Amino acid sequence: MAAETKPLRADAARNRDKLLAAATRVFGERGLDAPLEEIARRAGVSIGTLYNHFPTREAFLDAIFPERLAALDRIAAAALADPDAWNGFTGFVEGLFALQAEDRGLNDALARRFPLSPDVIEACHRGFRHVDQIVGRAKESGRLRADFEPQDLITLVWAMSQVIRESMEAAPQAWRRCLAFFLDGLRADGARPIAVPALTQEQLAEVLRLPADRV
Repeated sequence: MAAETKPLRADAARNRDKLLAAATRVFGERGLDAPLEEIARRAGVSIGTLYNHFPTREAFLDAIFPERLAALDRIAAAALADPDAWNGFTGFVEGLFALQAEDRGLNDALARRFPLSPDVIEACHRGFRHVDQIVGRAKESGRLRADFEPQDLITLVWAMSQVIRESMEAAPQAWRRCLAFFLDGLRADGARPIAVPALTQEQLAEVLRLPADRV
């Protein structure tokens, strides 16, 4: 029988909660490379207290991002419930990038700019588990071009994350214009053949540095 985790003292629990709240704000504003000293300062605790609770940056990410990524489930559910499959698809894509634009840390996590723990990677995969259905419905409706694959959405995430990152200060809505051009290119009635195939599962796994069966 595993030993039970000893509850934190009240003051230690308060410090942990303050650190998590501060980390959520700081990573959201500045991205995953934000200094941990800034998190400690905003939480009103010493850097030693921070390391006592979260000895690594990854420990913060494990505590914060699974819940943040759960928002993708709500967006996916709305997409699948939409009777218009094309609207469901575009709504999911727009909702995904709106989340990224609101939170630079989440944008960094989805773009894989920093090494992520297995827990955060698994949360990312859970967030995208409905993509096959959303894409499949839109293709079956005849509105989404037939050669678009779920892997293509991953490459769009990489590209759009850079647009969001570089334009956020000067033009925070620039990603919406970029996405509008992209979505028009995905309409079946304007599609032209593409000579380059979508990434294979093996290629995507190599890029993401994951086993093929985890993609």
